[in-house]
Parts: sequence; C-alpha cells; structure tokens
Amino acid sequence: MSRLNPGDAAPAFELTADDGTTVSSADLAGERYALYFYPKDDTPGCTAQACGLRDSWSRLDEIGVPVFGVSPDSVKSHAKFRDKYALPYRLLSDEGHRLAEAYGVWIEKKFMGRTYHGNERSTFVIGADGRVEQVLAQVKPNEHAEQLIEVLAV
Repeated sequence: MSRLNPGDAAPAFELTADDGTTVSSADLAGERYALYFYPKDDTPGCTAQACGLRDSWSRLDEIGVPVFGVSPDSVKSHAKFRDKYALPYRLLSDEGHRLAEAYGVWIEKKFMGRTYHGNERSTFVIGADGRVEQVLAQVKPNEHAEQLIEVLAV
C-alpha cells in the first residue's frame, strides 16, 4: 500500500502505550494529533529523533497537539526506551505493524546486504475531522522536531 496523503481518511486504530493504557483514534476524535512512525527503540537514529522531540517538548506542549511515537516494538521495550531518555510523550506498540501498513509506511529496507521490512521514518498530522492534514515523509532524525513544530504551529 502506498503512503497516505493529505486529505485521506486516517485509519482507525487502538494500540497499547508504553504506560499500559490504550490509545485509540476514537478517543482522539475531534482533535488534532500527530503520529510519528520510527523503526526501532534505542537505536542511534531513533534515539536522536526521540530526544530531539523531548528537547523541544516545551514548544510542542504549548501548541497543544498530542504527539505519539509508533513502532513495532513491544510495550515493555517502549517503557524502557521512554524511561531511559525521559521522553515526555507516549510510545504506541504496533507489534503486528498493522497501523504502519495502513499508513503505507511498512516498507522493504536494505542494510548491509540484508533485505527486511520496517517502519519508514514518517510523521502524520491528523486533523480534527479525522483526515490526514500533513505528512512529513522520510524525515531526518535531527530535523524532525523543528519540522513538526513548524507544521503544528499553523
């Protein structure tokens, strides 16, 4: 499936967060929120991205749009990652990668001659109407926070 675009309906979901709570699109209905898909907890690029958001959190928090990280890692892995880096936002476990597939970011990757599937590093801002408002595709870990702030501030 190809990546969703602005104007597309956001797929419904219900995922478990690192704190054991359930986060669903139904609970978020009527408000803007952001889902940032990343490959794997506690890897160099994903840590840089997560900590960049953490370091910019006061600015993001002022905007008032909930931000959730999504990867195929387990709830336990997410909790450890969040605690280790004092991340102020929740990480959602998409272990079956169904949500990543629905957003079109579960892709084939190649690394050191090996082919595998994983999350493309992309962010989706969902509008209060339940439609994709903005897509930040293939973001660079160190630039993501500023790009997200710029998009959410409008």
